[in-house]
Order: sequence, then structure tokens, then C-alpha cells
Amino acid sequence: MCLSGIYKGNILVVDDEQDITTVIKTGLENDGYQVDTFNDPTKAIAQFKPNYYSQIILDVRMPNINGLSLAKLIWEKDDKARICFLSAFEIYEAEARKVFRDFKTYCFIKKPIMPIALSKHIEAHLVQAR
Repeated sequence: MCLSGIYKGNILVVDDEQDITTVIKTGLENDGYQVDTFNDPTKAIAQFKPNYYSQIILDVRMPNINGLSLAKLIWEKDDKARICFLSAFEIYEAEARKVFRDFKTYCFIKKPIMPIALSKHIEAHLVQAR
């Protein structure tokens, strides 16, 4: 349910922790986004819709496929996808910057983050990517 009354776009959230995806989904939907969530990265890539999402949010540490590997799979299907990585560990940010140095369509968000701060971060990233 959108409390803002304004539709802002579609967001995909992939995190193996259901409580995190629930909190993010609720917060972003209240701010005007339509949010799809997955707790299994293999299901997320199987059901991924190219050119559909304004923003994609991926946890870095997940079983089976980590967020960095999932991003590569997503970019194979949609090379303009805007991805934000979520992690509590700064080492992953350095790794992402090495692996994805040619991609300008990603950002890094440090956990924990409040939904309102996440929404502002997403809006800033969307403006920057234009």
C-alpha cells in the first residue's frame, strides 16, 4: 500500500533473510515503490524481468549465489540494470569496486539501514544514474 500517493517505480529486493526483505518491502511500498522480493537468489534470477526494475537491491552474502555473482547474471540479461548491494561488511564494497569498476550503475549500502534512509539513498542513485 502506497502511503505517499505517488508511484515511483519498480524495485527488486533479494536477501536470504525474510525479515529484512519484509521490512524493506514495507518501507519502500509506503514511499511509493512497487516492490518484488525474493529470499532465494536462484528464484530471483529465474523470474528476473529485464528492463522492468528502476532499482535492484541485492544482499552480498547469500547461500548458493552471492550478491556479486547474482549481479553478473542480472547484467547479462539487462546491462543497464541499476543495482545497490547491501552488506554489513566493508570488505565486500572493495571487492565489488574491483570486480565492477566499469559499471557505473551500482551503489553500496551499509547494513543496517532504516527504510526512510534506504528510500532516500535509492532516489539519489536513480537521479545520479540518469
